[in-house]
Amino acid sequence: MDFSHFNEQGRARMVDVSEKEASFRTAMAGGRVRMRPDVVEAIRTGGVKKGDVLAVAQVGAIMAAKRTFELIPMCHPLLLSGVDVSFRLEEDAVEICAQVRCKGETGVEMEALNAVTAAALTIYDMCKALQRDMEITDIRLLEKTGGKSGTFRREEA
Repeated sequence: MDFSHFNEQGRARMVDVSEKEASFRTAMAGGRVRMRPDVVEAIRTGGVKKGDVLAVAQVGAIMAAKRTFELIPMCHPLLLSGVDVSFRLEEDAVEICAQVRCKGETGVEMEALNAVTAAALTIYDMCKALQRDMEITDIRLLEKTGGKSGTFRREEA
């Protein structure tokens, strides 16, 4: 089996994508921050002293998607054409969804996953004074399109 992220000496390398055809690529990732219902209500009603939790988490997610290559060692810097982040307030959780798009030689799955992770961490940071034992869970790729491997869609998506 050929492992593309290793050189002849078995050391890590960034894969050369210069010969790949650019194509339109998308990825959607999801995640959840579990918390008590009163904390969800504080988010819903603007009762968190640090400010608008979801607005700040949305900006954090977009910033994280754009800087994924600085955090994940083998990721390529990509010119993203769009990042959308949405939230759904549940009784005892905030569900996060990030969609990322680009036209390029490599996919945007890591950017979508990084966006969800940053949004979840931002929610935790802004709400930790209300609840320290919140749980960040279920971070996962929901869908990806484009590239040689085609479309992947998780059943729940």
